[in-house]
Amino acid sequence: MNATSSSRLRAGAVILGLLAAGCTTAPAAPSGAGSLPAPATARAVCGNTAPGPASAPAGAVPVDPAVDGDLSAKTEDSPAGTTFWLAPGTHTLGRNEFGQVSPKDGNTYLGAPGAVLDGREVNRYAFVFTSTNVTIKHLTIQGFVPPPDEGVVNHDSGDGWVIEANTIQNNRGAGLMAGARQQVRGNCLRDNGQYAINAYQAGDRITGLVIENNEISGNNADDIEATRPGCGCTGGAKFWAVNGADIRGNWVHHNRGVGLWADTNNNDFLFEDNVFEDNDGAAIIYETSYNAVIRNNTMRRNNWVDGKAFAERGDNFPVATVYVSESGGEPRVKARTDKIEFYGNTLQDNWSGVTLWENADRFCNSAANTSTGICTALVDQTARCAAPEIADPPLYADCRWRTQRVDIHHNLFAVDPSAIGCEVMCARMAVLSNVGTFPDWSPYHGEVVQDSITFKQANSWHDNSYAGPWTFMPHDTGQSLKYYQWQANPYGQDQGSAFR
Repeated sequence: MNATSSSRLRAGAVILGLLAAGCTTAPAAPSGAGSLPAPATARAVCGNTAPGPASAPAGAVPVDPAVDGDLSAKTEDSPAGTTFWLAPGTHTLGRNEFGQVSPKDGNTYLGAPGAVLDGREVNRYAFVFTSTNVTIKHLTIQGFVPPPDEGVVNHDSGDGWVIEANTIQNNRGAGLMAGARQQVRGNCLRDNGQYAINAYQAGDRITGLVIENNEISGNNADDIEATRPGCGCTGGAKFWAVNGADIRGNWVHHNRGVGLWADTNNNDFLFEDNVFEDNDGAAIIYETSYNAVIRNNTMRRNNWVDGKAFAERGDNFPVATVYVSESGGEPRVKARTDKIEFYGNTLQDNWSGVTLWENADRFCNSAANTSTGICTALVDQTARCAAPEIADPPLYADCRWRTQRVDIHHNLFAVDPSAIGCEVMCARMAVLSNVGTFPDWSPYHGEVVQDSITFKQANSWHDNSYAGPWTFMPHDTGQSLKYYQWQANPYGQDQGSAFR
């Protein structure tokens, strides 16, 4: 299942097979989109996490599960900045739901090979409270049962934590939460009930988050949305109001739902050199957020479950493997880019490609804004977004999250519908909105948002390479265009792209 350079050969085989089957459409397809991206390589971490020290480092407090009992008592008896070495074996906490470790500032917890911290389906949390600069390395952490939306490690989103080379598995809720400047490196994050990571910090925006070289797989094992339909609260990882995140080199696969989902006033994200495979939903959703770079990622066989569900119920919405929803580049929100830049990515045999969407009825103070009570990063008081002021500049633009300044270029989009088991709905690109209808005081009634996202908000495809029977859906779900119609006026998209 690892991604290798042979994927380029497989992509070439798809192209040749489609040509042989007569899948090109007159007029002759243009070529010469430039060099194709080199696929990212998956890094298998589960079963291969870096081992911890076999004996206690100098100055460390050893914790032997057969002798010392509860790890939390050792923490309470030691000063801030203490390093604890957990000996091989299964470590446990108190025998009630709030048996947990409360680290002090600067504490470090190192696991020896074979060290396990087990909640035994009794304890809610492993590491709690808001101490700073805590390090947790080389442990297996499992069997904890937090409620939905809560996490096992760094439950209260302390700042500056380093979570490295652990296996965090088979817990309910989220495997871990996140705080500012948190580093999550080289971990196996698998089979947790809701998420691997829930990056949320009450009252503050998380900054400087790094998620690097992890394997994130099999999460949302409890299928949370089956009991909370439409909650948007499941998948590999979820990010809320994070301002600055580097997400690189991860293997995100076989999660039930979305791979990685940034939702509500996130900004300045870098998704780089990740491999997304076999996630039930989209590989990436970037929703009601700002400014991101998505480059040099490989995406294979994502969105089959969600895509087929839409098709089977006759829903024509272009559900996609990369879904940009009410998000865009915004120069007034400081970041390393003022666009959403999507380039150098390899997408192969996913359910569709990229959909840019903006709900005409979703804006501050509208009932269609599912982020209840939250406004854009451009308006400091939500109450300002109301009639009659919202009908005039600057609130007319600033009270909505706008899908704008999205630049999609130098990517490979290859799909063989027969491999997926579909006919036409699994090979689509889209930039569209709905007809605005409510609330009655909305200034966005009719086609104004459809026209704007399609023609006026600097959303652009160009210099890409396509293989397969792709169609294109601009403005609304009533249109399905061939590539030459997509390139022609009034759309003018995918100039310099190759269609094979």
